[in-house]
Amino acid sequence: MFRFSVVGLGMAVTPHASALADLAHRVEIIQAATRAPDRAAAFTAATGVPADTDVHAALTHPDADAVLLLTPPDTHFALGQVALDAGKHLLVEKPLDRTLASAEALVAHAAERGRTLGVVLQHRFRDAALRLAGIVADGGLGQLTMASVSVPWWRPQSYYDQPGRGTLARDGGGVLLTQAIHVVDLFRALTGPVEVVAAEATTTPTHDMETEDYASALLRLDGGAPGVLMTTTACYPGLPERIEIAGTKGSATLVGDALEVRWLTGETESLAAGDSGGTGADPMAFSSEPHRRLIADFVDAVETGRAPRASGDEALATHRLINEILGLTEVPVA
Repeated sequence: MFRFSVVGLGMAVTPHASALADLAHRVEIIQAATRAPDRAAAFTAATGVPADTDVHAALTHPDADAVLLLTPPDTHFALGQVALDAGKHLLVEKPLDRTLASAEALVAHAAERGRTLGVVLQHRFRDAALRLAGIVADGGLGQLTMASVSVPWWRPQSYYDQPGRGTLARDGGGVLLTQAIHVVDLFRALTGPVEVVAAEATTTPTHDMETEDYASALLRLDGGAPGVLMTTTACYPGLPERIEIAGTKGSATLVGDALEVRWLTGETESLAAGDSGGTGADPMAFSSEPHRRLIADFVDAVETGRAPRASGDEALATHRLINEILGLTEVPVA
């Protein structure tokens, strides 16, 4: 059995707990910890897993193979460093940390300790995303000629009224780094490296918050083709994210977890939507199956010595793209 300690028992733990339960034949949670006693008690009552407030003990548990770190972004480097120094592999919730510098330091520290570092970017593991990644990797669309990504999501003001949410001090950013990072990461993984040509970010009148709830950019793909990005949490009631990729052999449209591929030969392929969710007021309204696949991939990576599909280096590339988009513009408050 592969043994995890879980640190952080807030909103993000729900799909992880479900995914780990589905992997009970090969994965075991041996300890959980949070600084909130009520959350520890609730987690134990729901799962039967011992949980307490001794975070350091969970990070360094002698029987743990890895730590699943689900705390806020501003804690990831400090807590992750403790786990890595204790010889644990590390699977950390997105983003790697609130700042790019700390994220880079965490990746470097894992490499120095010879430990596997994975990041929870589960959109890569949806059915349609996996199929589209295979088509693109095999050259099924030919040379890419354009690509676009749109994330028209919704969060009510009550979401941002939670302590620390949407702040630079805790989260490190707004819609790009905290919500749309999943889709931006998938888009970048599908299209390859992109260059930011122009960008705009703002906080709309919909929300009273420190960071941006809207960001858009003109992009240039690695082969020179144009691209477009738009992300927001101010689009009521929240619509499925959309990725469109066109090439010399055909085009593909990914809407949530529904895929349509159309080739110049007249052939088509469709993959029906799964339970993607998470676009509206309840950010946790989605299936835990992609989390299960991500965790299984992480365990496989540790056991075989390869990098996880959602590795620290991959997460860094996405963080750098986000920083480049935000770095080209101020973030005015409307």
